[in-house]
Amino acid sequence: MGDGVEMQNVSLTLGGHDFLFDCKLPAAAVIAVTGASGAGKSTFLNLLAGFDVPAQGGIFIAGMNVTREHPAKRPVSLVFQDNNLFAHLDVFTNVGLGVDPGMKLSQSDRLSITAALAKVGLAGFEGRMPATLSGGERQRVAFARALVRKRPVLLLDEPFAALDPGLRNEMAALLLDMHKETANTVIIVSHDPDEVRRIADYAVFIDRGRIAVAAPIGSFLSHEGHPGLRQFLDN
Repeated sequence: MGDGVEMQNVSLTLGGHDFLFDCKLPAAAVIAVTGASGAGKSTFLNLLAGFDVPAQGGIFIAGMNVTREHPAKRPVSLVFQDNNLFAHLDVFTNVGLGVDPGMKLSQSDRLSITAALAKVGLAGFEGRMPATLSGGERQRVAFARALVRKRPVLLLDEPFAALDPGLRNEMAALLLDMHKETANTVIIVSHDPDEVRRIADYAVFIDRGRIAVAAPIGSFLSHEGHPGLRQFLDN
């Protein structure tokens, strides 16, 4: 199946809505997933993460059949809009949980955590608590946690939506820097057409639970055959 991400006739029904996804996404690319609210973007991501399980079809990630795998066993890292930090744990521990949930860390692991925090601009923040951080800093902690996990696929569900425009641009640039270093596959849900233009190599447009368009970014941006996509891009 290669090193990318593939869904083969993946179907499920949630809340009375039917979803059917069939796609093959390139490895080592930044892939934007777009569409109207309720179209199925988060369901698409949840299927890859393992939070939703298909009724039929197969899901393959980095050459592995993960259709029935537990989320923790999938070769993916996750970053959400709310960054999922533990409020009662300091920054170092929040990042360290990405290495080992039991915090059984070697000296090499500890050095990797410190290095990851430095890479995201948080050197010296190890002892800080999440409540003392800005929104952008908390998201940087989540990025550092993803870095230390060293998984081939990074899934992001609108990670910058709660940030102001200037900070969104800054965080998008950081994401691209991380991607250049790791050469992983990045799949990011976004409602922002400018963000899609700025960061994506490849893009997917989901409409009413189906993949309507999936193409390299140049073809995606010039696609004229789907009015919903044109409306999104012209927004």
